[in-house]
Amino acid sequence: MNAVMQRVWALDWLAICGSLVCGIGAAVADESYTVYRAGVPMAIDGRLDETAWLAAPDLGGFVFPWWEAGEREQTVAKLLWDNEHLYAAFLCEDAHIWAEHTQRDSAVFRDDCVEIFTAPNLERPDAYFNIEMNVLGIALDQWHPGGPGKPVPGEWNGEGFRIATSINGTLNDEEDTDQYWILEAAIPLANFAVAGVRIPPQPGDIWHLNLNRCGGRTNEQFSQWRASRTAHPNFHRPGDFGRVGFSSSSSPFR
Repeated sequence: MNAVMQRVWALDWLAICGSLVCGIGAAVADESYTVYRAGVPMAIDGRLDETAWLAAPDLGGFVFPWWEAGEREQTVAKLLWDNEHLYAAFLCEDAHIWAEHTQRDSAVFRDDCVEIFTAPNLERPDAYFNIEMNVLGIALDQWHPGGPGKPVPGEWNGEGFRIATSINGTLNDEEDTDQYWILEAAIPLANFAVAGVRIPPQPGDIWHLNLNRCGGRTNEQFSQWRASRTAHPNFHRPGDFGRVGFSSSSSPFR
């Protein structure tokens, strides 16, 4: 899988660029991940071949807090931003790619699925959003102003999501062995204004955020960027989210 990830993301010299990011542009203190500005137009096509993606650092390997058995299939993820969007990219190792849900706000977490959870307002640390997207590009989203287990009454839907996916393998065929799938998303930042956070963020702003993955039907694993400290699978833990800081520097670096 390492070779696949290298072919998709970058050449070796880009890893060197990634090691230099802490010294470029406006510093963000005490962040777990620095979100760089997209320095080129982003085509949301599930290919991840823009130089902005190639040069951006990844968040590091996902962890498996509740692993008991089965393959621990790894995920590589990156984030970027501009004044209008938060961009997310996921490269998911997967021997059996599976998804069945095709309706907005359906149970996409039962498919091969990736998720963005964020509590953007540090003064309201329990108020958070979850945006869950399956390999078909179908989204389930919720806003929890009162904390875990308390989604906003009635129907709340984020607007303007752009999601694209690509598959190296075959969908819903357990007779063969797949390689990986990619999901690329552009989430309008205006959706997060309801949390009382300034939009767009300013360089140096910190959001609490986590990235999660559900493993689908064949290899039902749960993995995360930052581990939830629970005995059983539970992504709805804003107190366990990581920290991301928004940078004024662009990727690729200028």
